Amino acid sequence: MPSPALSRRQMLQQVSCGFGGLALAGLQQQEAQARTAAGDSSLMPRLGLHGPRAKRVIFIFMQGGPSQVDSFDYKPALVEADGKGYDFVGVRFGTFGEKSQRRLMKPLWDFQQRGNCGQWVSELFPEIGKHVDDLCFLHGMHTEGVAHGPSTLFLHTGATNLVRPSMGSWISYGLGTENQNVPGFITINPADSKGGPRNYSNAFLPAVHQGTAIGKAGQSAVNARFQNIANAQLTRSVQERQFELLQQLNRAQQQRRALRNSHQAANDSLEAMIESYELAWRMQMNAPELTDLSGESRETQALYGIGEKKTDDFGRQCLLARRMAEAGVRFIQVNYSDESPTPRWDQHSNMPKHLEHARATDKPVAGLLADLKARGLLEDTLVWWGGEFGRTPFSQNNDGRDHNPRGFTVWLAGGGVRPGMAYGATDELGDTAVDGRVHMHDLHATILHLLGLDHEKLTYRYAGRDFRLTDLHGRVVKDILA
Repeated sequence: MPSPALSRRQMLQQVSCGFGGLALAGLQQQEAQARTAAGDSSLMPRLGLHGPRAKRVIFIFMQGGPSQVDSFDYKPALVEADGKGYDFVGVRFGTFGEKSQRRLMKPLWDFQQRGNCGQWVSELFPEIGKHVDDLCFLHGMHTEGVAHGPSTLFLHTGATNLVRPSMGSWISYGLGTENQNVPGFITINPADSKGGPRNYSNAFLPAVHQGTAIGKAGQSAVNARFQNIANAQLTRSVQERQFELLQQLNRAQQQRRALRNSHQAANDSLEAMIESYELAWRMQMNAPELTDLSGESRETQALYGIGEKKTDDFGRQCLLARRMAEAGVRFIQVNYSDESPTPRWDQHSNMPKHLEHARATDKPVAGLLADLKARGLLEDTLVWWGGEFGRTPFSQNNDGRDHNPRGFTVWLAGGGVRPGMAYGATDELGDTAVDGRVHMHDLHATILHLLGLDHEKLTYRYAGRDFRLTDLHGRVVKDILA
């Protein structure tokens, strides 16, 4: 029996030939690496500057801009004003600053109050409507840009005209990953247009923080797999020798850290490249299991609408997102997008098309919320649903709606936000944010805050300047925090 005077450290060192001490030393080494300066480019898990409410983010991107006045932002005045004239000042190319008369168009679907919170939800989203007591609606959103490309880039990177890191890359850079065998940032079925790879690019951040794409917009999620995960040209023994060489190079690089000089940038690039190769090796052993849904029960797959014609594809994407969140991925983008000139929710002349897209996504998203909650993951997983902007309350081409960056709705769930809450408001017609205004920079700052990161201190020095996701703007919306 060890003496009562022995410390825990001494006991671990002496009991069972000291194997406990080895384990403790390993854990201490990981913790030391986790506390390295923000300049560390590795994927080791790191601590934020304050206690995090969320460990990870699932962003459900509704490309094209869902109409807030037809979905979650109920406006009785718009119903009453249906068909009346509306004085509008243009914000699009060719109409900027010009005044014109437009015809108001009421919602095409009826609204009703849902849940204990009484949030208004239209008939478009009956399944999501069942979860409103877990959601936090931001009705006063506004953003930059009036076209899909710039606005989508701004949503993902905080900039419209410069190549900047995606939000997922910033989060990976700031926090690392909870699982060293998978990337810290994964995007599911992304589009090649409207920002394309820039929407998940690491830009000037170390290469290891680049978003890993699985699948592609316009292709079935059945084929969403990690690409080039196996090497058919080299035997396993040769690959192991290559991996050992990379490890030797990495160890040599680490030994030179204390002697860094004017070749700092080159050293960092080499180290990031080595780390990305090492991650690829670890992924070969572990990542393929992430995209294999065959082990999921029939009940779970049915929850997401898998097996149903309308919901099978997006249901698979949402189930993949849950599996990745469970595996320790920090930031997961789920893209409801395609490669057409007008993205899926972009109805300039056919608003009834919204019903088709709502039916394809409503049940899968509701299934994701229910599954996360049942597994205890919703508490520390922040779910973010929204598009790059909203749509106008007046008609375009008879039964369509134009882009609207001045006021629209997104919602959040879990991860430390107040449930069953509606924050902010647009004007009585649903056109412009007038109360509780939240700029996209503010939303970015708030999400980083929930992850334990300070948007003003999460910076990276590049080309002689300290860059950050929110540039020189952004504030944490504290009113929505639980």
